Amino acid sequence: MDNFDVAIIGGGINGSSTALNLAKNGLKVCVIDKGSICRGASGVNAGTLTMHMTRAKLIPYAKKGWELWMNTEKWLSTEIDVKQKKGLCLAFTEEEEKLLNERSKIRKEYGADIKIISKTEALKIDPSINSKIKCAAYCEMDGHVSANQTGYVFSKALRANNVAIIENFEVSEVSNKNDIYEIISNKGKKINASKIVVAAGVHLGKILKLLNININIKCFPQQLIVTERMPELMKTVVTVANGKLSLKQFESGTVLIGGGWPGIGNIENDYTETKPENLIGNMRLACHAIPDLKNSRVSRVWLGLEAETDDAMPVIGELPNLKNAYVIGSIHSGYTSGPYLGLLLSEKILGKETDLSLFDIKRLIN
Repeated sequence: MDNFDVAIIGGGINGSSTALNLAKNGLKVCVIDKGSICRGASGVNAGTLTMHMTRAKLIPYAKKGWELWMNTEKWLSTEIDVKQKKGLCLAFTEEEEKLLNERSKIRKEYGADIKIISKTEALKIDPSINSKIKCAAYCEMDGHVSANQTGYVFSKALRANNVAIIENFEVSEVSNKNDIYEIISNKGKKINASKIVVAAGVHLGKILKLLNININIKCFPQQLIVTERMPELMKTVVTVANGKLSLKQFESGTVLIGGGWPGIGNIENDYTETKPENLIGNMRLACHAIPDLKNSRVSRVWLGLEAETDDAMPVIGELPNLKNAYVIGSIHSGYTSGPYLGLLLSEKILGKETDLSLFDIKRLIN
């Protein structure tokens, strides 16, 4: 039986970032995953690093996370493709213009360097956008990561810091005996640890239930679209005021289209299926924002399962009525904030002064 200082259940961005920081501070750590490291939502999402789509209260954390992503050579790897790009959020109607002003004002109050610019100014920054916009919100703190590289670079960094990676381990039981947690897989394999972290993404509710903690976790099967390669078209990361679009072009020339148009799926058997009418709606909105996208063709479509709590805010920190048990998950626009929030949780586990009261799970317990 393997014995660890900390066992982290879930190997996405949140769990892997927490594990990496703990290991760098000398703890013996393992990361347990139902499948493979960063191959759930963290490996199949759009990889957007943005303030425009981040909930206002999370802006301070997103800024810190964005800075970490822009300096991956210091803590993760030089092998992951990270690009800083300017971000534009577009408004096409008077109603959207009002909404954009309100949301940008709130995000600015929380520290985002966002400003409203005119149509003329926006077209100078990125001539590819639709000239029919009313205005745009502009932020230089934007960009993207190639999410499909995440599993490789995190696995390499974790192993380099002596973190044990235990994949294809579906947790069926968690118990505490004499202040030691025993984690048992559905195949009977056992792992012991002095501390545990639940970072299981859409399976967060299921794992917490094994610890007699009941919260509701919603599952959204989000669809993503990638086009064939094109000559350079977009100079920015583009979103829209109604929140249903994100667009970015990679160095390869492909354009990634996302924005939260759901497909069909469930967590019982990790089933996903595309919803054609939503794919069409997503593509039409993309072509409306960037008219020249009409000249491209879709190369591939896929889905990822995204987790959300009832109040759409994360759960991070200590688990109530349990000793040395922690949780991290359900972070909206979590790719941007994930590395920093993982760092904060690791500091909490290490006994450092860390305020995670905003994310206290007790607010959600049934």
